[in-house]
Amino acid sequence: MLTVSTVNVNGLRAAAKKGYLAWLEASAADVVCLQEVRAEPTDLAPELHSPPGWHAVYAPSSLKGRAGVGVLSRVEPSSVRIGFGASEFESSGRYVEIELPGVVVASLYLPSGDVGTERQAEKDRFMAAFLPYLVSLREKAAVSGREVVVCGDWNIAHQQADLKNWRTNQKESGFLPYEREWMTSVFASGYNDVVRALHPDVTGPYSWWSYRGKAFDNDSGWRIDYVVTTDRIAQTATSAVVERATSYQERWSDHAPVTVTFDWPSH
Repeated sequence: MLTVSTVNVNGLRAAAKKGYLAWLEASAADVVCLQEVRAEPTDLAPELHSPPGWHAVYAPSSLKGRAGVGVLSRVEPSSVRIGFGASEFESSGRYVEIELPGVVVASLYLPSGDVGTERQAEKDRFMAAFLPYLVSLREKAAVSGREVVVCGDWNIAHQQADLKNWRTNQKESGFLPYEREWMTSVFASGYNDVVRALHPDVTGPYSWWSYRGKAFDNDSGWRIDYVVTTDRIAQTATSAVVERATSYQERWSDHAPVTVTFDWPSH
């Protein structure tokens, strides 16, 4: 079996003070993908940087305190890649991938936008550059007999079932028609939304809730954290769970870990 978890930690050092390390210690995952680490690797305490039993890879942002992604794996990677070849985003702390036996696993933090601003333009440029890379990654992996698993915060709710208040968010970044069409293009290019495939007829399961108001208590969330895979490994997915905290007070991030288990060799 291969179990993969992904979570936007909303600041790794802050999450560690609230329960992240206890969650990690109890996790059965073989690979954990992190987003919004928001720290230089050298700023992380040793037990946080490389917890016992884990091999850790981080891609920090050149903008201090922003973004940052990482991957923890029980098995040491045979290779690591930071960035996906787009010069604008090479040091943005938004993409890192590792090669493990039979599978490439990547952690993605796609930019969050804001309609009518440069942030949205940046998100659009990222999407335009990233889809061709995903296609080439799948093709190259297939040549070497590997599958691809891209985990992370994609900052787009693909369908109406992926956010509670979809009617009032149709003109908001994260649920714009062209963003949703872009996600459709991802899934048409040889990739699969594993969580949705295992939960086909439900709203959610949501993975992010605003800290504002009663969003968490009312389960007024968004499903923006995806485990996206190539076909062969997707067909072996046996379970997909959002590890939602039992109460608002027990949250250690505004996102919840999304954990998928595949009937696939982990080494």
